[in-house]
Amino acid sequence: MPAQRVPYDPELIPALHASKQRMEPGPLTPHTILDTRRRFRGFEIPLPELIGDRPIQWTDHTVPGPPGAPDVVVTVLRPQGPTGGAGIYNIHGGGMILGSRTGGLVNLLDMVVDHGVVVGSVEYRLAPEAPHPAPVEDCYAGLVWMAGHAAELGFDPARQVVIGASAGGGLAAGVSLLARDRGGPALAGQGLICPMIDDRNNTVSSHQYADVGLWDRSYNHAGWTALLGSARGGPDVSPYAAPARATDLSGLPPAYIEVGSAEVFRDENVAYATRIWATGGQAELHVWAGGFHGFTSVPEARVAQAALAARRSWLERILHPRCAPDLRFVT
Repeated sequence: MPAQRVPYDPELIPALHASKQRMEPGPLTPHTILDTRRRFRGFEIPLPELIGDRPIQWTDHTVPGPPGAPDVVVTVLRPQGPTGGAGIYNIHGGGMILGSRTGGLVNLLDMVVDHGVVVGSVEYRLAPEAPHPAPVEDCYAGLVWMAGHAAELGFDPARQVVIGASAGGGLAAGVSLLARDRGGPALAGQGLICPMIDDRNNTVSSHQYADVGLWDRSYNHAGWTALLGSARGGPDVSPYAAPARATDLSGLPPAYIEVGSAEVFRDENVAYATRIWATGGQAELHVWAGGFHGFTSVPEARVAQAALAARRSWLERILHPRCAPDLRFVT
């Protein structure tokens, strides 16, 4: 008997139905990926329109890609005035098959204006045309470039976080693992927003939302198959592709993990936080009651407002820490 679903927040239900009809009107298969990609491009808002009249300047940089691979483009957003010394490296979502580097930026623009944060957003190659390791290696190459040019961009490389949602969250987790294992940029934090991290697609929540909601179990299966091909779900999947496969989660930057209680990724995200804690690492976990995948795109809903406020709070605490030199731990 299928597990009973966690109900959606009532404020979110109209937006969920409308988004499902508009964005996912039919099944996702190898034959529909290109049409789905074209449809999603129609929903993207050009960066100048996103920025509007905010005092933000932006530039595109073509930077070295992975060894033997094409260059990648990183868009950098900076305040028109002085910077605040912190940096955010953004990785867009889209199930490994969709999207562009403008994705996810709308929720970071206020950080640029209010805190002088420098934001970089990477354009990585998409599956199935560019399967693993192309996406995560592109993202890592862009991170290395951004950290290496921190002085000219106006931020302290020790105060840089990587953040991403959905597939971007999975790639942010993969990049954090790569940076640890390769001795790469020392990240101050990893912001994992409903991250796509487990190709096995076999949790309770993945079965609860097998045929309902945005990015349901069948869509997830199609996305992972596009990235990994026949290796999906097998014994030899790289942890840099599917971070839930990592056997060692120690030594990672502090993680912020946010997920809805009514979506496919809930259980794999909770397990990831639990495994980080088991190593003595820092993870701040938020499971938002009744949230579907991407529910923060409904800004009028109170649960979305609460989630965005918590996310911003974490970013502010990580990027602008306050020391308490007289604090002592009592055992």
